[in-house]
Amino acid sequence: MRYMLLATISPYGAKKYQERLRRSKETTKRLGIKVEAIYYTQGEYELIEAIDAPNAEAVLALSTWFNKAGYGKISAMPCFDVPAMKRADKKAGR
Repeated sequence: MRYMLLATISPYGAKKYQERLRRSKETTKRLGIKVEAIYYTQGEYELIEAIDAPNAEAVLALSTWFNKAGYGKISAMPCFDVPAMKRADKKAGR
């Protein structure tokens, strides 16, 4: 399942950029999560990632790990492609 992760980076997470990057790569690999894209932004969120995760629990584990490590907080949103939206629309009876 694809997700968009919207992350805020704590001051500690900003200082520990190299460590955060290395440990994030290790953690996503261990959880079976494939990172498809990473974008740094300005505004409410500092980081947006597009990922493919094996299940919702893997995303929850990543979010929990990121927070416990002191790097910041992650909000996760499942993403659906156009064919999935068309199937959902059909099931909705439209």
